[in-house]
Amino acid sequence: MPHTSSTVSSSFRDPSGFLFIRNGELYRQVNQEYQPVYEKLMNSGLYEALIKKGWLIRHEEVPKTIPADPDTAFLVIKPEKVAFISYPYEWSFSQLKDAALLTLKIQKLALEKGLILKDASAYNIQFHKGKPVLIDTLSFDDYSEGKPWDAYRQFCQHFLAPLALMARVDIRLNQLLRIFIDGIPLDLAARLLPWNTRFNLGLATHIHIHASAQKKYSESQGKTGQNATVSKMGLMGLIDSLQNTVKGLDWSPRGTEWAEYYDITNYSDSAFEIKKQLVKTFVQTAGGGTIWDLGANTGEFSRAVTDLGSVVSFDIDPAAVEKNYQQVKSAKETGILPLVLDLTNPSADIGWANNERDCLAKRGPADVVLALALIHHICISNNVPLESFASYLANLGKYLVIEFVPKEDSQVQILLSTRKDIFPNYSINGFEAAFKKSFEIVKKEPVEGSRRVLYLLKSRN
Repeated sequence: MPHTSSTVSSSFRDPSGFLFIRNGELYRQVNQEYQPVYEKLMNSGLYEALIKKGWLIRHEEVPKTIPADPDTAFLVIKPEKVAFISYPYEWSFSQLKDAALLTLKIQKLALEKGLILKDASAYNIQFHKGKPVLIDTLSFDDYSEGKPWDAYRQFCQHFLAPLALMARVDIRLNQLLRIFIDGIPLDLAARLLPWNTRFNLGLATHIHIHASAQKKYSESQGKTGQNATVSKMGLMGLIDSLQNTVKGLDWSPRGTEWAEYYDITNYSDSAFEIKKQLVKTFVQTAGGGTIWDLGANTGEFSRAVTDLGSVVSFDIDPAAVEKNYQQVKSAKETGILPLVLDLTNPSADIGWANNERDCLAKRGPADVVLALALIHHICISNNVPLESFASYLANLGKYLVIEFVPKEDSQVQILLSTRKDIFPNYSINGFEAAFKKSFEIVKKEPVEGSRRVLYLLKSRN
């Protein structure tokens, strides 16, 4: 049987090596030019220390018989698999903050071992088993005394600028990372931040003054500061200052559209628990596995099925996702990944040639998709036709557990109270007719204590 290989498009920027997939398995080729640094990483004790702390993804070296490019390969490594690749514009405030602090902790430890992070990209961090982890083994470079941190600007653009804008202006400004894939420009962040942030030592230094320095160096065609040196002590001081600045940024989830949704639901406590058990039974019937919970709110139903697989818990509301992540942290949960997602405008293919960061569908399909108490928000609030919603969901997963919420339901009545009812096909019969074009019905059960109906559907794709 012939081997099939393909290069992962997002790794084209790194001359030290690249990711490739062979027969469904992910590998990273380490190029010959990176051999001295790789050997120092492994022999200095840094790799072992990072693995012990859970800060770096573990890898194993594999036979050199499988490099994607034998002429340039030093060796090939096989990294531990991350269940779901997410992006910074899908993270809650605390997820981005934790990723930033992890990057700085790794930088400090690397300096102690004679290495330095050459990259400080937020895309090098993933959430694995409930915690942030560095996934780019080739992010390190050899450190020599006096060498400045080349990734300083990148750290400020990828981490500090969005965190400052989220904390001091509006939580939704994290979505600027969808437009500025290389991080939010510091001059833009400086203009958007309130005037009083100029009196915050950390933000003044790392955003406002840094932005002015960038402009100055740009106007002098980069000649100024080319030969600048920074002592190791000075570099450690820079990292300490960045750590203190990041730690000083906070945001508390409160009173947004869905953060208190479960406090106003029309279910009784007993009916709510019965619905949880029914959902779990449907997921069991589907076989579990990779589970995507769309419109998960703070993750109540995500947690009900974590023993059946790994769950990605999506919601449009950053406050709900923040609460979900805080619970993941406090309970040390390893099976749930909370993420921010607007299902009516989901993450798209972006970056170079629209091929650097994948859209949601390309990161699937999931084994099971949950769409609970969601259909009325998509099809009534956003005027998405039932057939169109069904077709999209059929591309996301093999099985779908979906809750139909009829017009008689109090939550739908609230939606229709401020608009004209232009949805003649939004009924149980209209729902089944539309969804049967993309799915077959496996099970159907009424949800006790309500007028709602729960379905287990199997995609025809």
